[in-house]
Amino acid sequence: MTDTTTKAATIAIHFTLARNELGQLVLTDEQGTAHHNVVPVRAFPIAAPADGISLLDAEGHEVAWIDRLHALPEDLRQLIEQALAEREFMPEIQRLHEVSSFATPSTWHVSTDRGEASFVLKGEEDIRRLAGSTLLIADHHGVQYLIRDLKSLDRHSRRLLDRFL
Repeated sequence: MTDTTTKAATIAIHFTLARNELGQLVLTDEQGTAHHNVVPVRAFPIAAPADGISLLDAEGHEVAWIDRLHALPEDLRQLIEQALAEREFMPEIQRLHEVSSFATPSTWHVSTDRGEASFVLKGEEDIRRLAGSTLLIADHHGVQYLIRDLKSLDRHSRRLLDRFL
């Protein structure tokens, strides 16, 4: 079990966190209460992914709050990052290769940080602008694709996207 009652970057963590035999996170608080099947959830997954992490118990109640993920001891940070990676799936689009039509529904062929992908865009309302030049695109299965910076895409990709924006 990882003991995290030490200070890390001027913060004190008053719980321990470990995986049980089923691979689930178990948080033990200062009073010795074990909270099984704990799930980390980012407060701001796109704008500030390393800030504001809530640890929720199996019933969805917050049992711990982490202001800054990078301020945690290395072993605890790795446990939480691994759990977040298992829970979250948001491929980041790096290039648009082809769009089947400029009317919706249309099939998009893209390169992401997780490999090549094809998905169906049901309607233009499934492309949401977030802060700055960040876009979130939902496919017909509900998978969210992220374009972190529209300006960083190549010219061909921006031209295809402009038809939908």
